[in-house]
Amino acid sequence: MNNLIGSLIKDGWLKTSRIIDAFRAIKRQDFMPESIKYLSELNEALPISYSQTISQPLTVAFMLEQLQPKPGDKILDVGSGSGWTTALLAHIVGSAGRVIAIERIPELKKFGKENVAKYNFIEKGIVEFICADGSKGYKKESPYDKILASASAENLPAEWKEQLKIGGRIVTPISSSIWSFTKKSVTEFEEREYPGFAFVPLVIK
Repeated sequence: MNNLIGSLIKDGWLKTSRIIDAFRAIKRQDFMPESIKYLSELNEALPISYSQTISQPLTVAFMLEQLQPKPGDKILDVGSGSGWTTALLAHIVGSAGRVIAIERIPELKKFGKENVAKYNFIEKGIVEFICADGSKGYKKESPYDKILASASAENLPAEWKEQLKIGGRIVTPISSSIWSFTKKSVTEFEEREYPGFAFVPLVIK
């Protein structure tokens, strides 16, 4: 994956040292089905069954750069899928942080949890996996410093906005754009749109 990471840095997709460190430490192939591990260096989304994908590295890099996770953050990872973004976030937030990984599809939650367990993040209490409808967020652990979604919603769920701390940030696909929302006050959000991406739809009950 080093060649891929090098090209993501060279092309300006990866910029922040702690995000680059996470990409180097967390191996994408560890989150892929055995039959396609050999494709881990490809800069494209790949199928992981149940009509879901492991996201394109370029897209993950871009979203994490917009999210700007930091050590000690509590982050909700919606549509955790393979667990790759969950593990990247866990590496960044470290032992003082928490990542709540929420996945609607039970088999994928199991797959993602097994993958993340390879890095001892669950054992250390950094990551917790929940099988539930991510569009509703996860109120029990709120408020969050950051919320990341890896599947496309039609609009920004009100629950996510409510469960975010003031000063916190949401990065999510909506249709074919990536959106960044920064919470300025209880009712005010700063919005930015970055068009030209493709995602699987968010699975809702």
